[in-house]
Amino acid sequence: MLVLVPVLVALALWAFAWPAARTAPRDLPLGVAGPAAATGRAERQLGRNEGAFDLHRYANESAARDAIRDREVYGAVAVTAKGPKLLTASAASPVVAQLLEQASARMAPEGARVPTEDVVAAPEGDPRGAALSASVLPLALAGMAAGALAWLLRLRGTRGVLVLIGSAALVGAVGAGIADSWLGVLSGDWWAEAAAIGLTVLAVASAVAGLGSLLGYRGIGLGALVAILFGNPFSGVSSAPEMLPEPLGLLGQFLPPGAGGTLLRSVSFFDGNGADSPAVVLTVWAVLGLLTVALARGRAGSPHTARPLQEGRGEERTERRGEEPAAEQTGTPQPSAPFRSA
Repeated sequence: MLVLVPVLVALALWAFAWPAARTAPRDLPLGVAGPAAATGRAERQLGRNEGAFDLHRYANESAARDAIRDREVYGAVAVTAKGPKLLTASAASPVVAQLLEQASARMAPEGARVPTEDVVAAPEGDPRGAALSASVLPLALAGMAAGALAWLLRLRGTRGVLVLIGSAALVGAVGAGIADSWLGVLSGDWWAEAAAIGLTVLAVASAVAGLGSLLGYRGIGLGALVAILFGNPFSGVSSAPEMLPEPLGLLGQFLPPGAGGTLLRSVSFFDGNGADSPAVVLTVWAVLGLLTVALARGRAGSPHTARPLQEGRGEERTERRGEEPAAEQTGTPQPSAPFRSA
């Protein structure tokens, strides 16, 4: 207790507080649209913060809009005949959209303001993205609970696989019903949102159940460490993966919570654009976990632990009745009944 509790507290503070305290743009994809001769000044001003932005150049404003909808960039600065214009996507990250507005203010003449257009706006029910950010931890906890219960109830083989898939599908339906139908914080295709939520839960649940099948209680603890202690703060859902210290943002996208948050944004606000990579990551986690659960079928029961206990109890009952266990057949003549009585 004296050692482990402070270590766990320090680890949790490092995982949650350090990324939040060091939030800043790091190679954040940003577009610059317009003729090369006109965009030079905007590029120089954006490049003053070395390493903050990864600039993508587009021929015109229309191309920059398409890039934002395709999730290639978080926003763009379009240089027009009337001056610079900022294009944002608050649905991708309200924090990044606000950051870009502050950065673009330096491009306008003193006292003027750069006009801003939100190309892909966040839903009215969640304009700051707070509800979507808060949904990552409950999904991880749901997957953690499903995987741990499947292991504790000794659900292995085909039965374990079906239970994990069924529970994840039901969580996906319930989650989409609450977030989309009731709260209105999601605005995409309902079935796609339910599938994204269910796949996220399935990835966590199957990984936890698989680790439990391999390592026992230590596997359950390792699953909690990956999915909750590291996966949640490294997901970047509250801001953006590119806003976290390196390499935490990249690492978080290879963990189920981060991939699930990115997938849910893509199917809800961007018509599925940018959903390929997170869907592949979640599928790999789910398939590996389900295969482990399926192959653990032979270790589901406990006959090897029950048999010695039953044999010991049988011998104890025999001795209590005053009977001696039969002697082993070693070839030595056994004494007759009178001698045994004496």
